[in-house]
Amino acid sequence: MTPHLISIYALVLMFVIATIWPINMGVLAFVGAFLVGTLLAAQTTKDTIAGFPGGLFLTLVGITWLFALAQNNGTIDWLVRMAVRAVKGRIGAIPWIMFGISALLTAVGAVSPGAVAIVAPIALGFAFRYHISPLLMGLMVVHGAQAGGFSPISIYGGITNGVVQEAGLPLSALTTFAASFFVNAAVAAILFMVLGGRQLMTARSGAVETVRVPHIEIARAATGPQIFGDSEAEALSRRIGEEAGGDSNRLVAEVAEGNQPDGTPYQIFTLAGLALLAVLVLAFNLDIGFVALTIGLALALWNPTMQKRAMAQVAWPEIMLITGVSTYVAVLQAMGTIDFVGDSVAGMASPLLAALMLFFIGAVVSAFASSTAVLGSLIPLAVPFLQGESGVGAIGFIAGMAVASTIVDVSPFSTNGALVLANAHGTDRQAFFRKLLSYGAIVTVVAPVVLWLIFVVLPG
Repeated sequence: MTPHLISIYALVLMFVIATIWPINMGVLAFVGAFLVGTLLAAQTTKDTIAGFPGGLFLTLVGITWLFALAQNNGTIDWLVRMAVRAVKGRIGAIPWIMFGISALLTAVGAVSPGAVAIVAPIALGFAFRYHISPLLMGLMVVHGAQAGGFSPISIYGGITNGVVQEAGLPLSALTTFAASFFVNAAVAAILFMVLGGRQLMTARSGAVETVRVPHIEIARAATGPQIFGDSEAEALSRRIGEEAGGDSNRLVAEVAEGNQPDGTPYQIFTLAGLALLAVLVLAFNLDIGFVALTIGLALALWNPTMQKRAMAQVAWPEIMLITGVSTYVAVLQAMGTIDFVGDSVAGMASPLLAALMLFFIGAVVSAFASSTAVLGSLIPLAVPFLQGESGVGAIGFIAGMAVASTIVDVSPFSTNGALVLANAHGTDRQAFFRKLLSYGAIVTVVAPVVLWLIFVVLPG
């Protein structure tokens, strides 16, 4: 058995173990990256660590921490109330507004994860407050970001068009953009109808029994003689209070979260910080993780007690899972497993079958790794049969390949899906993860076939 096959079987085994037992798959993936990298890829530990997705880690930590601060001080509640007033209480319009905002941001040049990171926390706050399916809301945001992702001035569009031009293939930037927009919009419409959209269309905010956007207390503010927030300090504080006949000695006062009046100076400052985040990321292309941490630090300095609670709300198990799988995929890429599979498919005798397999490879790899890297590596593999008399149209193939490699970003292992998962407050995280994983698996299997039929087989 070749090292490439062993590494693929090891990935499958990780999924099986994580499904049967409650073990974080990130731990399995980190150990797998170490063993496979050392034993099969002849990598040093330093080489394996180099595959750790530092940018993705910073993005997830920075965004979830910043929006936890905004949630705890009531800013998200305030935004939700203002937005509902803006749509005049039409609950059914809210998912489509989030879809449209995400599409607009990526169409004018925002990176897809940046748009999702900005919109998803607010969208999922809407979902909890107005009893909208959080799965529906999260998927509307991701599909919206992908819908606008291939405009001629977008990041994905620029990369894809550049690769196509370099390969000397016929180019139609508007065809790729239209394909991405309409396919994602159609999928969003189906999801809207299946996940409760028909009921939302007749609902009004005044008729819906609303609930407060949740403020998850994974850890409370530190109390007692130590400020570490650990169980021993908490127990000692209660014991001291009981023996003294009074309240425990609280060195850090607790703050009532999520029960703030609208428009406080702290909320206005927080809202300005969120607006600054959007400007710096979208207009100046700064790293969203570093920007979010910087703005979060400014908010934390304003109210240090609040920031301790927010740090405990960062989605650490999900971050461990996502970064672990990404590190393992980086090992596969470094040892040539991805290229091995791609080259094997591209050499197939039937061009139509080769096109289908490349669609599948693009979808599967992109569900775990960078969509940009997939687009840049798989399109050149198709150049030989696209330039020949294979009957496969280059424009249709590229449009289908672009959509197949990005529509799977709903996977919880991709950046967009990870951001949705990390911001799914007020839900059972494990159940939400399973739903997102199931949907991502369905899209990964079904989308390549449907896109292949639409863009490759029917035009031929």
